[in-house]
Amino acid sequence: MNQTNDLSKRRTIRRYTDQPISADTLNAIIEDASHAPTTGNMQLYSVVVTRDPEMKKKLAPAHFGQPQVEGCDVLLTVCADYNRFVKWCEQRQAKPGYDNLQSLLTATLDATIFAQQIVTAAEQRGIGTCYLGTTTYNAPDIAKALELPKRVVPIATLSLGYPADEGQDCGRLPIEAVMHVEKYKDYTPEDIDRLYAEKEARDDSHQFVTENGKATLAQVFTDVRYTRSANEAFSEVLRDFLKEQWPFE
Repeated sequence: MNQTNDLSKRRTIRRYTDQPISADTLNAIIEDASHAPTTGNMQLYSVVVTRDPEMKKKLAPAHFGQPQVEGCDVLLTVCADYNRFVKWCEQRQAKPGYDNLQSLLTATLDATIFAQQIVTAAEQRGIGTCYLGTTTYNAPDIAKALELPKRVVPIATLSLGYPADEGQDCGRLPIEAVMHVEKYKDYTPEDIDRLYAEKEARDDSHQFVTENGKATLAQVFTDVRYTRSANEAFSEVLRDFLKEQWPFE
């Protein structure tokens, strides 16, 4: 599953074999990822490596029991981390001023870029990966399980393992949908119809619509998968968590 020369063929892998990832290979992946771009070369991120089955079991509920949490060889929780940098500043007679929204966003960007570099480095070695989109939903539970200190916020979780299958091609919108030249060009109704036509015509999209009793694929997202009520509830949980974990005005 080497995607080095054709990133368009990469696949999310959710099922893994029993083959373990060696410590040397994992260390090499993290080492490669640490050379990702970072704000001011501050490296405002950390990663918690979970291999112990009991710890995976402890984390699983925070990820809604997704099977890849316990089914993977390695679970990685990537965190926005100003804790280490602030301590360095204080020990070097420098006064840090990072208890603010800008700093949280900066560290979040660093962590996100680092996470994606982990994915690339892993897949270059034939290791499958999957982002778990549940990390910020239950950030307090994850922080408690991993004993994250102040100024450390979980941003992304990755499952890693040698692939048990080739994964599924989920399709992507055409490049015209995401690329704007010189200025942002807003979308007309005709643009939306054209850009989403292929996605809506997929067999799996029709299946999603049918099995959820909806009229359109968009309704599957708004009414079932990512509802207003769920987004607002998780927003409140995250807001309260950040007030304690990363207080800012």
